[in-house]
Amino acid sequence: MQAAARQLAIVGLSWLAIVAASFFLIRAMPGDPVQRFLTSTNITASHELAAEYRAAWGLEGPLAVQFLHWLKGFVSLEWGMSFETGGSVFADLAARLPWSAAIGAGGMAIAVVVGFALGFYAASNPDGIADRLSRLLAVAGQALPSFAVGLILLWFLAAELQWLRPYSGGTLERLLLPICLVALFSIGSVSRIVRAAFADVRVAGYFRTALGKGLAPDTALWRHGRRHAALTLMAGFAPELAWIVGGTAVAEIVFGVPGVSERIVEAVAARDYAVLQPYVALMALWIILVLQGAAVLRRALDPRIG
Repeated sequence: MQAAARQLAIVGLSWLAIVAASFFLIRAMPGDPVQRFLTSTNITASHELAAEYRAAWGLEGPLAVQFLHWLKGFVSLEWGMSFETGGSVFADLAARLPWSAAIGAGGMAIAVVVGFALGFYAASNPDGIADRLSRLLAVAGQALPSFAVGLILLWFLAAELQWLRPYSGGTLERLLLPICLVALFSIGSVSRIVRAAFADVRVAGYFRTALGKGLAPDTALWRHGRRHAALTLMAGFAPELAWIVGGTAVAEIVFGVPGVSERIVEAVAARDYAVLQPYVALMALWIILVLQGAAVLRRALDPRIG
């Protein structure tokens, strides 16, 4: 119980620190949201009118007071109105979140499943086809720009072969290419992490003992190395988690998916603090929870981890 309370405190304090830092950094961005809005609507901005908008948007008073007011509203799910559209921020993000979640979760699931299998076969046959393929995917994932690969997929599969209608088709058609793009850029690194873990098992004494008992090499490697590979992947998945968040944003923009990231790009241009701040808070909470969940799962699977 005490350990659980400590973990919960770590999660809460970590999230609060990130949210507070982002709150002040977002407001330090160049450009006044009130002046941008008034200019875009061709309204002659008097000082009185600008002051009314600042008061309505919660931009008056010390930043610390603004932050506490925003934090209370965020926790109570009262996220206010968008500076740009005047609509409910909570309703807008809630309507877009399923698209982003489907792309991120789908891409991550495919990357883990395919990457784990590819890493196992790469370790079982060093310098074989699977090993070379995993190395190629890992290098390509670091070297190639994701938006360019997305445009190539769009041109080849949608324009040339006409297999998909990513802009006008059903939900599955619109999600398939973005999910594949996110997964493609994570499979290589996941497979190399898994491959390294299985390679450690190949030189362990208990693996040679299993071979001496008559087990086939692949069977012995899978039986004795899968847990170690899973633990290693959990420990090294943080960079991929960060990529999946950013990769989801790229995929949404390239393929025109009405997800959260598409809205965030518009909010950055308009300095729409009311939309930007909840987005940062949600992303921070998601990443922290996933990392802490992976740490808890690692301790449950490996008693040696304190």
